[in-house]
Amino acid sequence: MLALDRVSFDVPERHIAAIVGPNGCGKSTLLRLVAGLLPPDDGVVALDGRSVHGPDPRVALVFQEPRLLPWRDALANVAFPLELAGWERGRRERRARELLDIVGVEDVARLRPHQLSGGIRQRVAIARALALEPSVLLLDEPFSALDALTRERFNVELLSLWERTGTTILVVTHSIQEAIYLADRVIVLSPRPGRVVTDVPVELPRPRPLASLDAAAVSRTAAIIREHLLVDDGDRADATLRAERVASADGPSAPGPPDTGSVARRSWFELFRREETR
Repeated sequence: MLALDRVSFDVPERHIAAIVGPNGCGKSTLLRLVAGLLPPDDGVVALDGRSVHGPDPRVALVFQEPRLLPWRDALANVAFPLELAGWERGRRERRARELLDIVGVEDVARLRPHQLSGGIRQRVAIARALALEPSVLLLDEPFSALDALTRERFNVELLSLWERTGTTILVVTHSIQEAIYLADRVIVLSPRPGRVVTDVPVELPRPRPLASLDAAAVSRTAAIIREHLLVDDGDRADATLRAERVASADGPSAPGPPDTGSVARRSWFELFRREETR
């Protein structure tokens, strides 16, 4: 069964892009393609102008579940990619401690996964993903299992982490509010096979306190995203017009669906496109 069809977009350096879409539309498949864990049937994934063929140390993927090694403590889990890369023990432990400090859980270094809460395990997983300083961080609904208040706090901390590391981020989420709060733009996928329905810019300045979610621009952006999530292929043109009318009273409308080409099943994900930002 075809998961994605004619998907084409790029993410500039140091930007955050969010992917939203219905269940089964290929969001997680898309991240695995970008990570080099799956080869595309057609098309190409390019990072900084070079095609991705297989797992790439420039790209790190954080799954919905932390997937920590249960027999290793938090420090050893974070150090694991460094061990595989041949780092000397003292050096990799120093790096692992630094990363645990960055994600705010330095005090759990010697605890094993079963001794940690779900939120702390996910922080350790993010620290592990950052071990080799990837250019691109892929997040597959990393906070979906957390309660709403904890999730909001983690989103704030994720933006703080992004500001310190400068990593380009592609995040999959089912939460429209979360997508708008985190991202510079929100890419909406159709039901399977996933196609890019629209690519919505987020008109919120950075830094972003949680209170920014009360801004009028958030309501306009959320309305546009919901319009495109609720329609099938035959209704998309009408949905675009309706979404533009929603935004027209208070600001410029979001762009319609990008030109993805005419070659069936072709995908192009151009990540880390260099340009002057911020």
